[in-house]
This record gives sequence, structure tokens and C-alpha cells, in this order.
Amino acid sequence: MRILAIESSGLTAGAAVVEEGHVLGEYTLNDKKTHSQTLLPMIDELKKMLELDLGTLDAIAVSKGPGSFTGLRIGSATAKGLAMALNKPVAAVPTTEAMAYQIYGTAHLICPIMDARRAQVYTGLYEYTGDVFSVVEGQQALSVEELCKKLNGIGRSVLFLGDGVPVYREQLQTALQVPYCFAPAFAASQRAAALGMRALQYYKEGKLERAEDHKPEYLRLSQAERERLERERAHGNS
Repeated sequence: MRILAIESSGLTAGAAVVEEGHVLGEYTLNDKKTHSQTLLPMIDELKKMLELDLGTLDAIAVSKGPGSFTGLRIGSATAKGLAMALNKPVAAVPTTEAMAYQIYGTAHLICPIMDARRAQVYTGLYEYTGDVFSVVEGQQALSVEELCKKLNGIGRSVLFLGDGVPVYREQLQTALQVPYCFAPAFAASQRAAALGMRALQYYKEGKLERAEDHKPEYLRLSQAERERLERERAHGNS
């Protein structure tokens, strides 16, 4: 089983080719270039370096969101286009789930946090029990205050990762009443290889989509859409 994974939900762009038990190749870039500039060249380079026939792929994996609205659209369009051209299914993995999946071997509750602006984060709760990865709570958009109350109520030690950590570190340190720690830089952001490995499990479980049916999962409206609704409400009340 061989999967091409595409990650573009945040600042980090990545592409990887994985098989059962092997990461054949991975490119990661966390720079100021846009994902539209980086994703296709990464995939093309993987194809050349691995001498990969894209027709031998079993599926295209993509981070389905939440995350950057622009990044998700680019990643989704890239995955969808490739899957349609190759007549392959799409394995759409929730962003925070793929992030948590890479933190293997910890007894901590794993809590990815992505900055959703307005003092909110995209998050979820995950854990490893031995070798078994499981979802404790699925993806959601919460205020940092709400997240801290939830974690204090659960009462377990927590490991945080994601681009929300540097933004909300001080607030977390002030509000948390449970033990906590932060993932190191090399394991703190999205990784296409982790996404691909999680997608292998999705493939085995039949959690696949037709390319035509795939859509990103934003969890909330974009700023432009929120502003439009606010204008419409104001106009309706005037």
C-alpha cells in the first residue's frame, strides 16, 4: 500500500510518500513562500527522486482541516486534482489528529492547538495507550479559556504542540492547574509523513472519499464571511 500525503493546513508545507512501515520520502518547508509555490514542486521532486509512477499510488492523503483557509483550499485542490487524474480515492485526515499522531510513546494527553485568532484555537484531544492511538475528543474550535477549563476538569498531564503554543503559552501557564509540557520544535508542527501514516490506517478501515466529494473542514467561517454576515445583520436591524 502506497500513499502520497499533502500537508498545507498551516505555515508548514509538506509532501510525503509512505508505505506500510516506511517513509519513502518527505519534503517539509516552513518559509514565507506560499503553498501554491511549493506543493507541486515538492511532489514533482519526490516523484523524480523516488522514480515513482504515480499510477502505483493507492490513495492521496490530505490534511482536511481546520487551519489556514487559503492553505486548506490549495492542499485540497491539489489532492483532488491528482486523485481525479489518477482515479484514486482521497484519505482526508483531520489536521489535529494527524498532528497528534506523530507524538508516539507519551503517556500525556496530546493536545494540538492551532491559532484560530480572536483568542481561539483549533484543537482536539488524543492519546496513546501502548501502541494504540485513539481520539479522546475530536476537532473543535474553543477559546483558550474554555480549553484550559476542560483540561483542568479532565485532570491529566497534557502535552501541547502546534502554532498556537507560542501565541498562547503565557495564558496556558497562568490558567492550567494540571501538569503540562510542550513538544520540541521538530515535533511541534504538521508533518506530511505523520499524515500519510495515519492515512494508511484510514485506508485499511475504508475511511476514504471519492475525489469529487472531498471538501476541506474549516470548523468556522472565514473572517471575510463573518464580516459579511455582520454587515447583513447590521443592515437587517437598521
